Amino acid sequence: MGVIGVLAMLYIGVIVWHTFKPLPEGLEFAGELHQVENVDMIYDLSFAQNQKGTNLKHELRIFDEIYQMIEEAEEFIVIDLFLFDNYTDEEIAFPAVAETLTDKLLAKKAEDPEFPIFFITDPLNFGYGSYESQLLGTMRDEGIKVIVTDLDKLRDSTPLYSGVYRVIFQWFDAGGRGWLPNGMASDAPDLSVSSYLKMMNIKANHRKAVITEKEAIISSANPHNASGLHGNMAFKVSGPVLNDILESEEAVSLFSGGPEFPRVDAPVQEGEYQVQYVTEKKVLDSLLADISKTKKGDSIHLAMFYIAEGAVVEALTDAANRGVDVKLVLDPNENAFGTEKTGLPNRPAVHEMLEETDGKIQVRWYNAVVGQFHTKSIMIKTAEESYISGGSTNYTERAFKNYNLESNIRIIAPNDSELIGDMDDYFERLWNNEDALYTLEADAYQDTFTFWQRGIYGFQKIFKLTTY
Repeated sequence: MGVIGVLAMLYIGVIVWHTFKPLPEGLEFAGELHQVENVDMIYDLSFAQNQKGTNLKHELRIFDEIYQMIEEAEEFIVIDLFLFDNYTDEEIAFPAVAETLTDKLLAKKAEDPEFPIFFITDPLNFGYGSYESQLLGTMRDEGIKVIVTDLDKLRDSTPLYSGVYRVIFQWFDAGGRGWLPNGMASDAPDLSVSSYLKMMNIKANHRKAVITEKEAIISSANPHNASGLHGNMAFKVSGPVLNDILESEEAVSLFSGGPEFPRVDAPVQEGEYQVQYVTEKKVLDSLLADISKTKKGDSIHLAMFYIAEGAVVEALTDAANRGVDVKLVLDPNENAFGTEKTGLPNRPAVHEMLEETDGKIQVRWYNAVVGQFHTKSIMIKTAEESYISGGSTNYTERAFKNYNLESNIRIIAPNDSELIGDMDDYFERLWNNEDALYTLEADAYQDTFTFWQRGIYGFQKIFKLTTY
């Protein structure tokens, strides 16, 4: 058979195993439906009067709510946040989100050194082993339990590369400080070759959840300064659903070598809303089930950073073709932290949906004059009730197919409830450009989408060579 044949068999075997291996216990989680009295929708927006950015304004609310949660916590704080640093290349006065969150947590610890604070995060914030995060290191020094997610336990989302990495590259991790420029920002610490090789596996703990004994916020927002002006959305909930969230977050802690988490004694509520915590593929399962409930005359409003997953694209096109009013507000995927992007994946997905529905799906691009439209929320309104899903989850294979760790809150609400009124106001403001140029017509970007870009998109999807 020879050495080449043995290596080929090993490579194929590694790909198959790490693509389909069992997930760590507690992932792909769907909690019970719980009645609650209140659900608050919180959003961040940056907007201007035109595409040049005239009269640029920001409405930033999510982290103010999180800071208040931290100050009011009496028993514990559990945090799971993906991107957490203060490096940037752009000459923009970004809000100091990372430093402020650090200061709030350190102040809480200073009040009571025994107060339990748990901070789960992604190894990206440590340069995949190339350096120590100054902010997270300070937290550790002051007694905050920092838990770095063990991404190796997750399935491989780029199998052609990860097979090579696992068979060959992972054994040459020399450790030590890096010497290669950091692709996140020029002032960020350098990375080693081995760290770049780890990064190219393209997987993440992408969750964004903050929990205390009183309430939880499930969000699309990262405490990352260069992301501080992004559009985002979050939902604040309370009641017995907190224990479902804690159970799911504890699973991440345990498979990453961290501790168990406390639970809350939350009385059952009898409110008009129902809430459910869903993660990973359960987000997709619940989303497709809710979209399938729609009939002619119903509506779907989507605000999304990335959309590419074929099952969702098909579900939305089918809904539009049966008479559902489907409106999408999407990021044009034009820039990322000052670097120009190619328009993938949203533009080819929009091309497909417009073609398959003969224009029945309505699309507007967010006028992202600064930052990104990073929101990841949907409202599905039927004659009987409305279904909302929001949180960290992009509508991509990596998010939906148990590669990344993701977290969403699913909400069932009466159509005449305050939450649905708030969601309606939000979408109408953006869609109708009520007091600024929030959104642009579909052809503002779609006309510039080339045959070459469509080919790249198709190639990437077939061979799973994407970063989204």
